[in-house]
Amino acid sequence: MTTCYVGMGSNIDKEVNIAAGLRQLEEAFGPLVVSPIYQTIPVGFTGHDFLNLVVRFETPLSVYEVVESLRRIEITQGRTPDAQKFTARQLDLDLLLYGEAIIHEPSLILPRPDIAKYRFVLQPLADIAPDEKHPLTQQTFRDMLEQFMCNAQL
Repeated sequence: MTTCYVGMGSNIDKEVNIAAGLRQLEEAFGPLVVSPIYQTIPVGFTGHDFLNLVVRFETPLSVYEVVESLRRIEITQGRTPDAQKFTARQLDLDLLLYGEAIIHEPSLILPRPDIAKYRFVLQPLADIAPDEKHPLTQQTFRDMLEQFMCNAQL
């Protein structure tokens, strides 16, 4: 079994889509550990605020099967397969971590760089996995968040 962390966000019918997404993730992967939900402003475009959170689950599936399952759930919630980045969306599911995997492919980069870039990803990840370490930096997510917050205040 591999531990996966998935970032989840929505800014269209947020509460409905987050609830439906959580149900579908649980149906696909079993029990979830769910972070607190954070309301955040959109990054890269103007629109309604997002609700963001991170979920953790264990799976025997390959990384590619997990990614495909996440895409199917997004599409079920109304996301078009050709949806552009930095736009409003019903449901966005991003695989952040797949165990300790380090992958650099055109269509998949793990760990996801967004972990270190955006508080709306790092904060909920640190909430449910404070002592887990980033596979590349070997920093705990708690330490990464602390450093992020210090740098944000400069």
